[in-house]
Amino acid sequence: MTTTTEIAQGRRVSVPGLTAEPIDTFYLDTGSGDPVVLLHGSGPGVSGTANWKHTIPSLAEHFRVIAPDTVGYGATSRPADIVYSLRTWSDHILGLLDVLELDRVSLVGNSLGGRMALDLAERHPDRISRMVLMGSPGVGMTVTEGLKALRTYEPSLENMRALLLDYFAVDPAIITDELVRIRYEASRDTFDAYRAMFDDPRHKGNELGITEDQVRSIRTPSLLVHGREDKVVPPEVSWTMLRLLQNADLHVFARCGHWTQIERAAEFNELVVDFLSA
Repeated sequence: MTTTTEIAQGRRVSVPGLTAEPIDTFYLDTGSGDPVVLLHGSGPGVSGTANWKHTIPSLAEHFRVIAPDTVGYGATSRPADIVYSLRTWSDHILGLLDVLELDRVSLVGNSLGGRMALDLAERHPDRISRMVLMGSPGVGMTVTEGLKALRTYEPSLENMRALLLDYFAVDPAIITDELVRIRYEASRDTFDAYRAMFDDPRHKGNELGITEDQVRSIRTPSLLVHGREDKVVPPEVSWTMLRLLQNADLHVFARCGHWTQIERAAEFNELVVDFLSA
């Protein structure tokens, strides 16, 4: 029997099936109604809490909102025998849905989280009712300077500040000392796993490609959201995906980088609530 324990503002649950021992998984769970799962990206120091702190309160007024730390990130365990890959990450989320007895959910995926959503919608369309893909990799994705900066990051306050200012936000006012400190400390604590995901040949963290035929097979109602000034995933990727997805709309935020959920939080939340409520 699975035991879920309240910890601070989150919960912990054991998700079996990926490694010899179940994965001790941290997630936030609040609100009521139809379930919406928020999938964070892959930047250093990322977590469900950090990625979605401006999103969760608004969505929780309308839905049950679940924001997990994907295996290898945040407060979720980092098993020694794990092999990181797109399939590992999406199967971890699928296992979490099974443990929580959620047969069908909507997904909101940021960056890597968007690519995970696409994978789940392709392989398990019956489990995904709607999805929001925010700054998500897709067909036509290239290795940008922003992506290189993420992958070559070395933990320090100065490096984290430079990374966030140069590649994540158009408005430097949102890069506060507190945000830099929190993201730096989290990146320091999870750095060995983070570096292994993308540098160790045993892992497949960089293999995020998707073919046109795969995208065309996806019929899940989708909302693509992109910042016009995104330096990590070019907005042209979303334009390409718009033409390929069977049932998708696109919203582009001007004067906005890779963090639409933070830089344009109120507008983003309203957009997502309207789409998921349709």
